[in-house]
Amino acid sequence: MNGCENITVTEFSLTPFSTSRINEILIFIGFLFIYLLAVVGNLTIILLICTAPQLHTPMYFFLCNLSSIDVIFVSTTLPKMLSIIFTEDKTISFFGCLTQLYFFSLCAVAENNTLASMAYDRYVAVCSPLHYSLIMTKKVCFIIATSNIVFSAVNSLMLTIMIATISFCYSDKINHFFCESRSLIALSFSDTTGREIVIFVEDICLVIVAFMFILTSYVRIISAILRMHSARGRLKAFTSCSSHIITVLLFYGPSTFVYLKPESEDSEKQDKIFSMFYTAVVPMLNPFVYSLRNKEVLGAIRKVAKTSSKFCVVKHTV
Repeated sequence: MNGCENITVTEFSLTPFSTSRINEILIFIGFLFIYLLAVVGNLTIILLICTAPQLHTPMYFFLCNLSSIDVIFVSTTLPKMLSIIFTEDKTISFFGCLTQLYFFSLCAVAENNTLASMAYDRYVAVCSPLHYSLIMTKKVCFIIATSNIVFSAVNSLMLTIMIATISFCYSDKINHFFCESRSLIALSFSDTTGREIVIFVEDICLVIVAFMFILTSYVRIISAILRMHSARGRLKAFTSCSSHIITVLLFYGPSTFVYLKPESEDSEKQDKIFSMFYTAVVPMLNPFVYSLRNKEVLGAIRKVAKTSSKFCVVKHTV
């Protein structure tokens, strides 16, 4: 046991898939497409919000934050997974693993809090429309966004330090496609009971507090919508919230299942599938949810496209 304690792990081995080479190639193509679509889609949303004056509102400010987080989210895990499939080199350095864990945790907590911030924005917009501009000022939005990032960064740092200080001895094979906290703890030689309880309680608290805040906001929003006399007003209010509701369901559905489901023989396979959903598929879908269901975003896209076409015509004429 003493000899085991003196071992210093310098790298881990990720085992994302146990399948044939042909299936791995198909998986590579699929996730490369998802990654590029997620990055391009979210960067497009960020560019539109920054350049279109009609989108300079609190709602789109938070959407810009969400898209920025999603770009980092997919870039934290997918490039390494794609590299493993392409090169068949499954190793990741100890520092690289901790770095991946840090940014994954940061993005997960930041997205969780950003969705709660967006719910508050919609609550004020629907329930207190006359005071909206007084409550959701630029200063308030900046404070909310900054507090979110600072809290997420500190929380992620604490988690990373807890994982970095445990001893790894029996195995260096991580049965996941990225360095996830529970998969790393499973390799530990140390007694990690205390850390597991802290991490579990913190994750549950963060998710429950944010989700209950969102749920409470939407109970009040729906109540306010039902009290509206105008059918057109009710439709407009509901439409302004529908994209956020879809995003909330997409994010909390699989992530909640991963952390609350009972352990079974297929737990690790299920963890991988649902982790892929909320770390890759959801960031890819968010730009489409907010663009295809939002007249203001579609209007901004058409305006940018029209301006670009005029510029091309002028340039060609010159």
